[in-house]
Amino acid sequence: MRIHLVNPNTTASMTEKIAAAARAVARPGTQIVPATSAMGPASIEGYYDDALALPGLLAAVDAAERSGVAAHVVACFDDTGVDAARTLARAPVVGIGEAGFHMASLIAHRFGVVTTLSRSIPVIEANLMRYGLDRRCSGVRASDVAVLELEDPASDAHARISAEIARAVREDKAEAVVLGCAGMADLARALADEHGVPVIDGVASAVALAEGLAALGLATSKAGAYAAPRAKPYIGLLAGFAPREAP
Repeated sequence: MRIHLVNPNTTASMTEKIAAAARAVARPGTQIVPATSAMGPASIEGYYDDALALPGLLAAVDAAERSGVAAHVVACFDDTGVDAARTLARAPVVGIGEAGFHMASLIAHRFGVVTTLSRSIPVIEANLMRYGLDRRCSGVRASDVAVLELEDPASDAHARISAEIARAVREDKAEAVVLGCAGMADLARALADEHGVPVIDGVASAVALAEGLAALGLATSKAGAYAAPRAKPYIGLLAGFAPREAP
């Protein structure tokens, strides 16, 4: 099967990192098809970046859907544009934030989240409430590592993330920790060894769930919220995104 892995930001080096993490856990016979958004912010850090990342993300999902992929993985921990992508796609669309939370809830009574900047905490907390998993979360902590610092080998990002994991386990009583950024995907195994608790990468989690959904032959429901968008004119810069008649 072919799994479309889309990075909603425009940083190609991050796409390469998350694709490597996805391929490391994919089943034999699964092809990971990575894509970097062709327009939008270099990183997604807060509501403004999130909003302007959507057109590039949706264009990538639309193109991959037409190529016949089995599922889509949206590789932003904020689950940027996942609902909108589901209205475009019949194939399952899995966000790495939701995937990471669900995986953690299956192996720990209470899990923590360690993310990048403090401004990401409200977004993640809102998603946890929406998914009904806020009661299972011991807390969301910020390492105050900017997303693009994760691409710099000379930064002390690993140490700062590790310090917050230690606090989550010691102070918040987290029994597992979810890494709150796709750019942390390559750190999960080493951090789990350091702290002696499961450290969960949302990219790997989403690939596993996407493969399972595709293997079960499950598609995105078009009965209500994720029905195809109604055809209508769009104007200005977004004219090319005007919905077409549903097939």
